[in-house]
Amino acid sequence: MHDTGTGSTGNTAQPSRRTVLAATAGVTAALAAAGPAHAAAPDDSRLRALVSRMTLEEKVGQLFVMRVYGHSATAPDQADIDANLKEIRVRTAAELLAKYRVGGIIYFAWAHNTREPHQIADLSNGIQKASLELPRGLPVLISTDQEHGIVARVGKPATLFPGAMAVGAGGSRSDARTLGRIAGAELRAMGIRQDYSPVADVNVNPANPVIGVRSFGADPRAVSRLVAAEVAGYQRSGVAATAKHFPGHGDTNVDSHTGFPTITHSRELWEQLDAPPFRAAIAAGIDSIMTAHLMVPALDDSGDPATLSRPILTGILRERLGYDGVVVTDSLGMEGVRSKYGDARVPVLALKAGVDQLLNPPDLDLAWNAVLTAVREGELTEARLDESILRVLRLKSRLGLFRSPYVDQGGVDRTVGTRAHLAAADRIAERTTTLLVNEGRLLPLSRRRHPKVLVVGADPASPSGTTGPPTGVLAGALNELGFTATALSTGTAPSAATIAKAVAAARDADAVVAATYNVTAGSGQKALVEQLAATGRPVVAVAIRNPYDVAQLPSAPACLAAYSWTDVELRSAARVIAGRVKPRGKLPVPVQRADDPEQVLYPVGYGLSY
Repeated sequence: MHDTGTGSTGNTAQPSRRTVLAATAGVTAALAAAGPAHAAAPDDSRLRALVSRMTLEEKVGQLFVMRVYGHSATAPDQADIDANLKEIRVRTAAELLAKYRVGGIIYFAWAHNTREPHQIADLSNGIQKASLELPRGLPVLISTDQEHGIVARVGKPATLFPGAMAVGAGGSRSDARTLGRIAGAELRAMGIRQDYSPVADVNVNPANPVIGVRSFGADPRAVSRLVAAEVAGYQRSGVAATAKHFPGHGDTNVDSHTGFPTITHSRELWEQLDAPPFRAAIAAGIDSIMTAHLMVPALDDSGDPATLSRPILTGILRERLGYDGVVVTDSLGMEGVRSKYGDARVPVLALKAGVDQLLNPPDLDLAWNAVLTAVREGELTEARLDESILRVLRLKSRLGLFRSPYVDQGGVDRTVGTRAHLAAADRIAERTTTLLVNEGRLLPLSRRRHPKVLVVGADPASPSGTTGPPTGVLAGALNELGFTATALSTGTAPSAATIAKAVAAARDADAVVAATYNVTAGSGQKALVEQLAATGRPVVAVAIRNPYDVAQLPSAPACLAAYSWTDVELRSAARVIAGRVKPRGKLPVPVQRADDPEQVLYPVGYGLSY
């Protein structure tokens, strides 16, 4: 079973929450409460008439957003037909729409929906055609997770931007707004009209296995500003942004894909730390908000996940925060929502809590029939369904899907991955790379003194649609900048033999660049950097995921944080190393000492330059 999130960071360090909260003291004042984000749409009477003509089965279908395998709505590859039959009991997206009348479809790379921009546009058009040709057919709200950074479902040649924590290091609301505007325009050109971004979680736990660099940072006011800016950019492009994961997933050491996290914040701390970015998103007119599959006893002591909590979704989000837009669940295939009640109860309880869209249930037939039965037996009223359907239809109307559901290939050519968009991504990335250590002014490297560079390090699987592997991308970028660079992949857990091979290669180089990925105290990556430094060759460590690596690498005379191993961020790091641009990023999270996690080594806002 697949879902909409990412895997573990692999970071096993456990600095205390108290330390991280203390490091951001003084910047946790809650933003003013926002009023309702959406007034009644002018065509509400027409939309209500549409709802009144729908059958009960059609109403139930409108509430679901479902995955489907294949590059085509009607003629997918046989392997994708087989996967659809196994998981969904249909052959194609067109059959999915005819059988279940789903209101939305989510795209994934692993489902082979996103091969390349023209194919994506054709798939989107095929989905809209299949739905609109049905009796009382409605346009489909097509969505995806395009956060950028380490989570992106649409890859090259579309424009890929730095992820949220990198943008947090840049600190520019203008850059966040530009990112949303360009990324939104490209998604819209391919027929994707709802993006599950930005992440509004305030990441104050360095051991967070699921959010981490997907968050803008640990300062709730800074996160709020960037969330609001990105929302404005996306929605200006005609794409629905989605703030996630309400009520906040930034302080957990459990991954809700595989477990059931508990957030132990008091109500007061939640108001100060977790709520502000969601308030800011609502004030910015956010179109949709995604729920989190975690428990917050201070907000609801029932033991239910927030996704199924009426006190949280209706009492706080709807009534207290004044939000009347679309509420979408995180993937219903995740363990955090499945463990307590089971797959048949979850969609019913989510609707009772205040949810509008039920995302990607593991068994659609079971979930769809469970909702249908709940209405027929009186547990849910048809009027309750109508409330959510009206919100979904209002969103589709605001996005222009009733007027113009189709896209054209000319729009893809004019918009997706253009030279201007790629250049904008590079400029934004250049403002994010953060220099944390530069002993003896080692950086920038000189082509005259350090012409031969060895690039070693971790080569995690490349994020969707980027070139990879990271060592190769870094070496290629340094070669383009006038160095003679070679790449040697040593992995995330290098053995003694691998380290010895790297040390031998370093003796023939003038400098070494080591790409590190979530280094821990006993990690082979730490031993690799130590032994490379012992050769006397200058070593530049580049943290290609979490910036906390620097605390484990005292032997490295220069350390950078790139926040991701996507091409755009690695190219930026290479330009900083070569001195083509000055490092401008500032830490958006604090870094604790490795030997004493109660002490802050580098505070929020720290960053060197040339």
